[in-house]
Amino acid sequence: MHNRPNAAHLMVEKQLRRRSIRDEAVLLAMQRIPRHRFVPSTHELDAYGDHALPIGHGQTISQPYMVARMTELLQVGPGVRVLEIGTGSGYQTAVLAQLGSQVVSVEQVQDLAEEARCTLKDLRGDWPINIVVGDGTLGYPNNAPYDRILVTAAAPHLPTALQNQLAEGGRIVIPVGDRHNQILTLFERTGEKYRRFADVPCRFVPLLGRDAWDDG
Repeated sequence: MHNRPNAAHLMVEKQLRRRSIRDEAVLLAMQRIPRHRFVPSTHELDAYGDHALPIGHGQTISQPYMVARMTELLQVGPGVRVLEIGTGSGYQTAVLAQLGSQVVSVEQVQDLAEEARCTLKDLRGDWPINIVVGDGTLGYPNNAPYDRILVTAAAPHLPTALQNQLAEGGRIVIPVGDRHNQILTLFERTGEKYRRFADVPCRFVPLLGRDAWDDG
């Protein structure tokens, strides 16, 4: 078994800093979150590697660099209200909460949502996290508007409901493209206008739902 604290430190120094992740709060959060707790036991030895890993139900835990880059683009901090689309294992959720954000996370697969709830509660029971099961393309209007929205699956476009649930001055980070290749994209809202910024190429599992891809 690897030395987990050392593995997290090496992940931050060799994978994140070397690829120009500069936000010290993001780096510290990712060093403190035990990534191995969010992967199946069969992949625990690979938890801090430079790659995505399967977590079941056709879903993955994203590569550490991609988690860091998305979080850095989102610009979160204490008290920021975040809507996360695609809870998955709960790792990205934990990073957001470690940074002080209040997180509502929507997961379509009920089993994954329940597993993530258990992992997060076991890790730290007082985090302000609410995991709900539903169609992520519709967001979660009950708690809208949100200061930030993070989508951890690939969409053909920015879903309308997510645009409508973003607060004035807010940010959305989402992979946009086809089912195989996407560009990590930042949207900033000013009034009724959404400025769009392309970031890095990426590859995510498809976002399924009413305003994205269907199951076919």
